[in-house]
Amino acid sequence: AVLLLIVGTLFFGGLVVLASASITVSDNAVGEPFFYVQRQLFAALIGTLAAAACVLVPMRVWQALSPVLLLVGIALLCVVLVPGLGYEVNGATRWVRVGIMNLQVSEPARLCLLIYLAGYVVRQQKNLRERFVGFLRPMLVLSVSCVLLLQQPDFGAAIVLLATALIILFVGGARIRDFALFFSLTLVAMTTVALTSAYRLKRLTGFLDPWADPYNSGFQLTQSLIAVGRGEWFGVGLGESVQKLFYLPEAHTDFVFAVYAEEFGLVGSILMIGLFVAFLWRVFQLALRASASERYFEAYLAIGIGTWLGLQAFINIGVNMGILPTKGLTLPLISYGRSSLIITMAAIGLLLRIHHELSIEVAPVNRRRRKKQ
Repeated sequence: AVLLLIVGTLFFGGLVVLASASITVSDNAVGEPFFYVQRQLFAALIGTLAAAACVLVPMRVWQALSPVLLLVGIALLCVVLVPGLGYEVNGATRWVRVGIMNLQVSEPARLCLLIYLAGYVVRQQKNLRERFVGFLRPMLVLSVSCVLLLQQPDFGAAIVLLATALIILFVGGARIRDFALFFSLTLVAMTTVALTSAYRLKRLTGFLDPWADPYNSGFQLTQSLIAVGRGEWFGVGLGESVQKLFYLPEAHTDFVFAVYAEEFGLVGSILMIGLFVAFLWRVFQLALRASASERYFEAYLAIGIGTWLGLQAFINIGVNMGILPTKGLTLPLISYGRSSLIITMAAIGLLLRIHHELSIEVAPVNRRRRKKQ
């Protein structure tokens, strides 16, 4: 109930923020002020159905399907690169057309890969703890996935996937030396990719000193910082943001937090961050409960989902505040992004299923204790 309350607060509060951040963009683009809000609500309906489906499927079924979901995830990342199937937006080919909407394939692929990893850690616990090959196998899968993501290109999604996977493997018992070796190699590889790509290097230099070129490479960040600064303690008021009016690019997606900070100030920003922290606390508590009940697949999956959503929120807010380089990642449950919202709600459905199954296990024990008393 607490987890649902936190998620509901973030989502419905996010709709208000999205309405404010997108109203000018919507009106100029299609002549309908709430165009993006309506599309987000439709995605929320689909996401609710997806979450309900996830709640109805037992966790043992998800565990049994984890190798199949690996193939589904890799296939999705490959399909988007096929000429004629992948849909290009702003120079990036990350979407495929599904019915009346574009699906960003990295979102469902990430969830599929996390389910696979949770199942792998359970199946290969001994090899993961004792042999390098036990650690190498999932790393090869992740390397292939990251290469496919970088071909789109989607550097931010690759970082989130890799970081989340490493946390799952670390918690699952991977040896420190294996973990440290691959982490070092990954860090070198990602740094090389960033420095050898002209547009990524431009983003990095713009992040280090955005005011050196405030009308070109540093434009997004300087406008975001202006928005955050204008918010001061209590904000300028809902709907009163100036930066969303033609100044701040992607005000309803990547930089929605900057608009929120401008309108609700430091106090409102702390409240939103506090809600995300509370969400992570509940998810990790759920993982600990699953581990205590020796339901390790559920524990690793909960850790993976919590790490993914928490890391994505941290990166998005960090980008908006100028402490991280610009990445095209949405703020979970807040930013406009139909694929992101649907898959996030499906992931929350899995968490609710885990909670349901743990509650079923605890209920008979509590009844026996009451009878003894």
